[in-house]
Amino acid sequence: MSHDYNAVKAFIRHHYRHFNAAALVDAAEGYRIFIEGGGQMLLAMAGAMSTAELGLSLAEMIRQDKIHAISCTGANLEEDVYNLVAHDHYVRIPNYRDLTPEDEQELLSRHLNRVTDTCIPEEEAIRRIEDAILDEWTQADRRGERYFPHEFLYRILRSGKLEHHYQIDPQDSWLLAAAEKNLPIFVPGWEDSTSGNIYASHCISGTIRNVHTVRTGIEYMMALTEWYTQQSAQRSLGFFQIGGGIAGDFPICVVPMLRQDLERDETPLWRYFCQISDSTTSYGSYSGAVPNEKITWEKLAIDTPKFIVESDATIVAPLIFAYVLAD
Repeated sequence: MSHDYNAVKAFIRHHYRHFNAAALVDAAEGYRIFIEGGGQMLLAMAGAMSTAELGLSLAEMIRQDKIHAISCTGANLEEDVYNLVAHDHYVRIPNYRDLTPEDEQELLSRHLNRVTDTCIPEEEAIRRIEDAILDEWTQADRRGERYFPHEFLYRILRSGKLEHHYQIDPQDSWLLAAAEKNLPIFVPGWEDSTSGNIYASHCISGTIRNVHTVRTGIEYMMALTEWYTQQSAQRSLGFFQIGGGIAGDFPICVVPMLRQDLERDETPLWRYFCQISDSTTSYGSYSGAVPNEKITWEKLAIDTPKFIVESDATIVAPLIFAYVLAD
């Protein structure tokens, strides 16, 4: 496998010389240097990267200790498990740009929830997970226990109760790799995910009696604060961001919160920053804001290595990961 990564790295080094291609090389080389220097990287993952099967490269990054914490949307958290147990039932729509409203309605009638060119099968994916996770929620609720959303999924994956449903190589599931490493995960805004909606419905119906059985946002920030404080006291911490939105906004704010609101002036800033986004830089576009702007928010330092790759993360992220994994 390392031979494959080396071949990709050699290709990139030879062909990617200018513009966004050169930015990709600079970001990947900066990532390697940062990790080799003892730094640890937090990955902020927005979009629908799990349904895009980023686990094919991300899982190995986790196993090889190139990623040390993840902040992701609730959708990315659950959709890696959906892909794990229902991959064979997914339906790809190559001509998704040409769909009419009637075509979309027809997909709905088949219980196929579309994410760009890929439809998640509701019955095989969402409902299959629902039984397992509802069991974990209700047991914890009855015992008066509370866990974070990712901890419930860790418990399910570690229990093996879904193994007979696996339809991909488990090595390609990034959440399984994270569970094996007990990787810290932070999931801001989990409530807007499918499983968050299901949880709310069970709280409303009374199946779950304590709405706080699943721990959410503010407690995630408190956990992130503890992680950042402990880790930054020992090593530099970097920030690798895919897309924009809450998956990135939430974790990067831990530094100004520590320094300004808690007045812990000794808290180090992030020491590496890279964002992959196809949102071009523009006023009013936070996901497209240049990294220098983050200096004013006391998130990045003047000398923090900063990179923007303005391109599709489904193309760029696996290339950077392969580069980092090469010898």
